Amino acid sequence: MPDYNKVLLMGRLTRDIELKYTPSNMAVAKVGLAVNHRYKSKEGENKEEVTFIECDAWGRTAEVMSQYLSKGRPVFVEGRLKLDQWQDKDGGNRSMLKVVIENFQFIDSKGGDGSTGGNSNSAGAPRASGPPPKQHAYSGASGAAPAAPSHEPLGEDEIPF
Repeated sequence: MPDYNKVLLMGRLTRDIELKYTPSNMAVAKVGLAVNHRYKSKEGENKEEVTFIECDAWGRTAEVMSQYLSKGRPVFVEGRLKLDQWQDKDGGNRSMLKVVIENFQFIDSKGGDGSTGGNSNSAGAPRASGPPPKQHAYSGASGAAPAAPSHEPLGEDEIPF
């Protein structure tokens, strides 16, 4: 029987994305995501349950997410489950289930201080007002080897949407 490992989540970032580079210069981002589940209890009360999910993104996906997303921003992610296992300093076995992000979509275009945004107009400035923005997707899984990480800000013609 074939295997299938696909996760689709929409939530908000619990913290700013932590971007680091491996010794081989591959970008890796640590992403915290909060996903809400709303339901009615048997008594008819509206309830809400929050699930906190740790995610990793690699390569260009990690760099783009780090550049354009910050704490509190909504995002739609697509990826796969991965079980990390290790031994702690006391010799105990530890494990954590994570999502490895392969694709993501910007959900809004809020930029906070105006320096970031998921969408931009043709001049490259964040959208100030007008109709709701379209959702834009970024997929890091193109089948090709990831491009060498760039430590410089993206130019207008390099923005992936």
